[in-house]
Amino acid sequence: MKPKKPQREAKEDLSIAREDQSAEDSCWLCGRAFETRKQWHHMVPKSKKGRETVPVHPICHRAIHKNFTNAELARIGTDRDRLLKNETLRGFVEWVQGKPPDFHAPTR
Repeated sequence: MKPKKPQREAKEDLSIAREDQSAEDSCWLCGRAFETRKQWHHMVPKSKKGRETVPVHPICHRAIHKNFTNAELARIGTDRDRLLKNETLRGFVEWVQGKPPDFHAPTR
């Protein structure tokens, strides 16, 4: 019988920053500080051969993927300003910037 493979780590990194990006202490999208919840967003999706990641709050990560397809994210690349040209995402960022660092809202 084959030994079981270890389960993959959860996408959400609750407290441990990646060693190569440990200096990142604020969300790439909204600029708020982190408390315990942090995820890593591939600016160019992995499915489009992207490797570079940036730290984001889970709620910010969901907002990015709700408003853009992987193909759109691949075309936009690392340009945060181009993301914020999307009126819906810009409104979300303006709204969430006034929330506490670990603010979480349920999504549908």
